[in-house]
Amino acid sequence: MPNGIPDSDTFRRVFERVESTALAKALNSCLGNTDGAGGRSVNIDGKTICGSKGADKPAKHVVSAWVSENGITLGELAVEEKENEITAIPELLELIDVTGDIVTIDAMGCQRKIAEKIREKEADYVLALKDNQETLHEDVSVYILIGLKRKSRKAK
Repeated sequence: MPNGIPDSDTFRRVFERVESTALAKALNSCLGNTDGAGGRSVNIDGKTICGSKGADKPAKHVVSAWVSENGITLGELAVEEKENEITAIPELLELIDVTGDIVTIDAMGCQRKIAEKIREKEADYVLALKDNQETLHEDVSVYILIGLKRKSRKAK
C-alpha cells in the first residue's frame, strides 16, 4: 500500500463492518466448496480461551468450525458460557456451507436438533456418544453388534 501497512485499528474497523454471512460465503468460495462437491471433514468444537478469565470477569468461550484438509477455520461464534455451545452450533452451521461434507462434533453436540440441522444443510455427520447417554448408547451398541454378527456370517 502507498502509505504502508494499516495499523490494527484500521483492520478492526474494516472487520467490524464486514457482514459475517457474506464473509463466510466468500471463504467457502475460495475453498472451492460452492458447487456442493463436499468431501471435506468439517470439525466443530467449543473451546475456552486460555487466559481469558479474570478476577472480575468469566472466561470467554468460542465454538469453531474448521476444515482438517485445509487447516482453516470456516467460522467461529463467541458464546456466553460453555453450556451454550449446544445453541451456538446450529447458528454456526447457518453461516457456513457444509453441503456434501462430513461434520464431526464431540459428545456435547450429540443433539437431535444439531443432527437435523446438519442433514438440512445436506451434509453427513459423526457425533461422539458417551456412556452417560445410556439409552442412545445402548441402542447404538446393539445396532453395531448386530451388524458385526451379520458381517461375520457372510464371511464364512
